[in-house]
Amino acid sequence: MSKIKRNAEPALPPEKQKNDYLTVRLRKHFRKYWQYYLMMLVPLLFYIVFRYVPIAGNIVAFRRYRAGSSIFGDEWSGLKYFKMFWNDNNFWRSFRNTLILNISYLLVRFPLTLTFALLLNEIRQLRWKKFVQTASYLPHFISIVIVAGMVREIISTDGPLNRLIEMYTGSTISFITLPEWFPTIFVVSGLWQSLGWGTILYLAAMSNISPTLYEAAQVDGAGRFRQVWNVTLPLILPVISTLLILDIGFLVNSGMAFEKIFLLYNPLTYETADVISTYVLRVGIYSGNYSYATAINLFEGLINLVLLSLANIVSRRVSGTALW
Repeated sequence: MSKIKRNAEPALPPEKQKNDYLTVRLRKHFRKYWQYYLMMLVPLLFYIVFRYVPIAGNIVAFRRYRAGSSIFGDEWSGLKYFKMFWNDNNFWRSFRNTLILNISYLLVRFPLTLTFALLLNEIRQLRWKKFVQTASYLPHFISIVIVAGMVREIISTDGPLNRLIEMYTGSTISFITLPEWFPTIFVVSGLWQSLGWGTILYLAAMSNISPTLYEAAQVDGAGRFRQVWNVTLPLILPVISTLLILDIGFLVNSGMAFEKIFLLYNPLTYETADVISTYVLRVGIYSGNYSYATAINLFEGLINLVLLSLANIVSRRVSGTALW
C-alpha cells in the first residue's frame, strides 16, 4: 500500500525542480564563499556612494544653486551655465591645456611603455629581470605629494639640476615659474612614475604566448627583432588596442594627474598648467559657483564619452578589438 501511495504522489514540474536545484546550489555557494562577498561589499559601497549617487547632483548644472538652499538648486536656469563657459576664455585655456598635456603624455608614455615591456621580456637572467622590474615599479607606489616635493627640490633654483646647468652656463633657470617648462616637467615626472607599472599588462599578455611560435620563427630564420615584430606584437595587439582606447577616452580628463598638477602649478604657470579640473576647483570651491563648475564638469564627461566611443569604433574596424 505504501509503495502504491508513493507512486501516486504527483511529480514536481521540471521548471520547479530546476529552480529548487539552483536555490540549493546558491545557498551552498554563499555559505562557502560568504567571506569573499563580504570583502566585495566595501568597493561596491564605495562605487555606489562616491560614483553613482553623485550623478544625481548633475542636475545642479541646469539649476541655480544658492548656499543654504536645496542641494539640487532652487531655481531652474536651463542652459545658462553652459552658455557662460562657452564664452569663457579661461575655460577654453584650461581645455586647451588639458588636451596638450594629456596628448603629449600619451604620445611619449604609450610607445615607451610598450618598448620597455618588450625589452623586459627579452631579459633571460631571472634575477636581473626581477631587479629591473622591482626598480621600475617602485615609483608608482610613492605618494603623489612626495613625488611633487621631489620634483620641486630637483628643479628648484638651488637644486641639483640647476647646479649642473650653472656649471656649464653660469646661470640658473626658474623652471617652476616658467609656463613653457611645465609640460616638460609634467610629462617627464609622469613617465618616471608610471613607466614600469604600465608594463604589467603587456608582460602578462606576453607570458601567454606559446614558446613553440618563437621556435618556429627561429627555424624560418627570424632573428629576435623579426620574432618580436611578427610574433609578439600581433599576439598582444588586443591588449595594446584596449589600453589605447582607455587612454584616448580620458584625454580631456586630468584623472590621477590632477593632484600632481595642483601641487606643482602656481598663478605664474596658469597659461600652460591650468587644466579643467583645477579650473573647476577654483570656480566651484574657491568662488562658490557650484552650478557653473558642475556644468563644466558635465561637459568634460560628455567629451570623454564621445572620445571613448570614437576610439572604440576605430579600434574595432582597424584591429577587430573593442571594449564593446
